[in-house]
Amino acid sequence: MASLILGRAGRIHTRALLRELAPRCTRAITVDHGSRSEPRGIPPPLQGIKVLDLTRVLAGPMSTMLLADLGADVIKVEEVSRGDDTRSWSPPSAPLSADAPEETSHLPPESAYFFAANRNKRSITVNFKEPEGLEIIHKLVKEADVLAENFIPGKLAELKLGWEDCHKLNPRLIYASVTGYGQTGPFRTAAGYDVIVEAEAGLMHITGEPDGPPCKVGVAVTDVATGLYTHGAILAALISRQRTGQGVWIDCNLFDSQLAGLANVASNYLIAGQEGSRHGTAHPSIVPYQAFPCKDGFIIIGAGNDKQFKNFAETILGRPDLATDPKFSTNKARVANRQELVSLITETLKKEGRDHWIEKLTGLGVPFGPINNIAQTFAHPQVAAREMITEVEHPRAGKIKLVSPAVTYNGKRMPISRPPPYHSQHTNEVLTELGYSAEEIAELRKKKVI
Repeated sequence: MASLILGRAGRIHTRALLRELAPRCTRAITVDHGSRSEPRGIPPPLQGIKVLDLTRVLAGPMSTMLLADLGADVIKVEEVSRGDDTRSWSPPSAPLSADAPEETSHLPPESAYFFAANRNKRSITVNFKEPEGLEIIHKLVKEADVLAENFIPGKLAELKLGWEDCHKLNPRLIYASVTGYGQTGPFRTAAGYDVIVEAEAGLMHITGEPDGPPCKVGVAVTDVATGLYTHGAILAALISRQRTGQGVWIDCNLFDSQLAGLANVASNYLIAGQEGSRHGTAHPSIVPYQAFPCKDGFIIIGAGNDKQFKNFAETILGRPDLATDPKFSTNKARVANRQELVSLITETLKKEGRDHWIEKLTGLGVPFGPINNIAQTFAHPQVAAREMITEVEHPRAGKIKLVSPAVTYNGKRMPISRPPPYHSQHTNEVLTELGYSAEEIAELRKKKVI
């Protein structure tokens, strides 16, 4: 079968086929008749690495999920009665399967939020405030390569699970602490919440419309960024351990991650004293470079140089004179006359629907894209072409769909070998691996230690 390659300047423009693939997104495609070898992928690079995951919610679980995707055995340690906070963050939840294990009938439906950051993991429940529970965790620490936690600084040390305690048990352990503000400084003991750090570390100040209030980003982007930083830091620490034979204490936090994420806005201030401001979807230094309303939706257009603007003015606006008008002929001039040009573009684009402008912009060489809702996003032909949705079998929810791991290696993604676990799904299994007998496990469960 010929493979379909999405592209705005495709050799063969087949609108009918595109509508069949994604009725709400009309793009050009090319049909590639060349032969391709089967993707080879790579062996799971973290196979044999054991991760003890004491994190909850999003930033920490995101980092450990990425390690699990790479083949690490991630053992998620949860609170005995409730588990990870996000297990109760519903609706929405996955519908329960008629074939769900009877011993899980007391559990609530599986939260969609929990599913987002916990694939490829095993779940155990341990009350490590109890001596017998602490002993279980200490045994796991001795076997682990990585421990990830997101408790307030000092809390785990009180429970004899701090860095120094664990380092004595296992000098090769990578100990990753994910917090709100880090292990030092006047805010070290403050709890970390994405929306608070978005506000306190400048992101909300630069997000929103110019004449509107500050806004948070639509997803917990500070948590996600911190999870990515933590994941990278753990990989770096594992390489360091190969060279030194010693473990590492990683200090990763929301505040530092968000400050680093300010990127050019931070640099503008540090180098030139330029304060950041809100621009909505617009760019402070490029015009036109923002979202525009059409008759039936929105489209984003980014004419990043004078040649692109010339093509845009001639073909889309029907105004070739704009490219030579001193008010608009250069980007500097367009920035100075932003409001006039934006009004002119808006007036033109509102006359037709989104698909009309997508067709006209296709192949023009001007960056553009429709502003899709989530349903339109997952209907995008690139999602199918890239296999960005994976269906797996969950023991309580039946078949569920998850977003696939984002990276391919030699053309192949790492597999989702385990669905997100239900609460305490692997407690017996992991304790058996530690050498506990069935009778000992039953006694621990009776005491509510597990």
